[in-house]
Amino acid sequence: MHAGTSHRHINLQKEDEEMKIFTKSVGILVLVMMAAMLLAILPGQTFAADNVKKIVWKSSGHGPASDPSQIYHDKLCHAITEATNGRLTVKPFVGGSVVPVYKELDAVDQNVLQMCYTCPMYNLDKWPAAGLISSRPGGLPGEAMRTWFNYGGGADLMNKMMEGYEVFTFPGALSPLPEEVFFHSKVKLESLKDIKGLKARCMGDGGEILKRMGAATVIIPGGELYEAMQRGTIDAFEYSTLASDWNMHFNEVAHYVYLSPTRAPSDPQVFFFNKKAWAALPADIKVIVQGLTDKWSQAQHEYLVYESVKAVDKFRKAGNEVLKVPKDIEVALTAEADKFYEEKSKSETPIFGEIYFSMKNFGQAYNAIK
Repeated sequence: MHAGTSHRHINLQKEDEEMKIFTKSVGILVLVMMAAMLLAILPGQTFAADNVKKIVWKSSGHGPASDPSQIYHDKLCHAITEATNGRLTVKPFVGGSVVPVYKELDAVDQNVLQMCYTCPMYNLDKWPAAGLISSRPGGLPGEAMRTWFNYGGGADLMNKMMEGYEVFTFPGALSPLPEEVFFHSKVKLESLKDIKGLKARCMGDGGEILKRMGAATVIIPGGELYEAMQRGTIDAFEYSTLASDWNMHFNEVAHYVYLSPTRAPSDPQVFFFNKKAWAALPADIKVIVQGLTDKWSQAQHEYLVYESVKAVDKFRKAGNEVLKVPKDIEVALTAEADKFYEEKSKSETPIFGEIYFSMKNFGQAYNAIK
């Protein structure tokens, strides 16, 4: 190798080593700058993460822990807490544990509870029209009830009814539930005459209508029915679906199980929310709550339809007689219900008639496609 060539080779090696050193220096400098930027940014990010507003709600069902409505209420509370990563924690309570049973909606109005799941008919003291969106004679069957509530203006009408109170609901918040058991009874019902003088627990408008037919109706919380039947306080009662009533062990206190859709073709239960608590939620959490409420309210309905089908055999195997209500009782109840609601539509505030005729018209249109 020539001396000149050797010299150039040495210079190239030196330049290459200098370039490597320069590249490493630049790389280190870039890393240092990035680290400095991260150090400047991260404390603020960590501070913000540590201070994400955590919201805690309290919500109550209306039944004992064994009631499927209470169980599905609790499922929704847990689902909201999980889906929001705890940004909204909804603590579930059973009926009567925070406020007296059936007073859950009053507690939501006062923001003692921020949410509840209850039957509208438990609030007739505030809104006579609430009995319409409930288990009642002449009401809508489950599918029609939920459709009317979600798409036929039902939720809007309910909110209109509740104007002046700090509570509201929305489409998707109603679980229609399948038809209720007409009566669990110690007394055999053979004709209309057996209704007269019957000591029966019957809530809402159905109770008022049966009273007009001669029954001695009373109001008793669901969790007290088993004992009331044991003590002889009542001879018969309605409560909920076949599935729910089986879980409540009502087969043990009443021999007869009477079925008919005339008294309660559905048993609507609704999630209600405090207006101020709702307004304070971030927009994304509102979307989550609405979506999950829709999901779990429908899930409860489907579950109870399925379980009620199975429950018929369970009652029979337990020794109960599962019977259809005599036709003359059904006819008389339907006629008395029509009279009752026509009278109330004329005597109550306009919202009563608005809800009644909206449901009636939708029901006629619904039946026309069947």
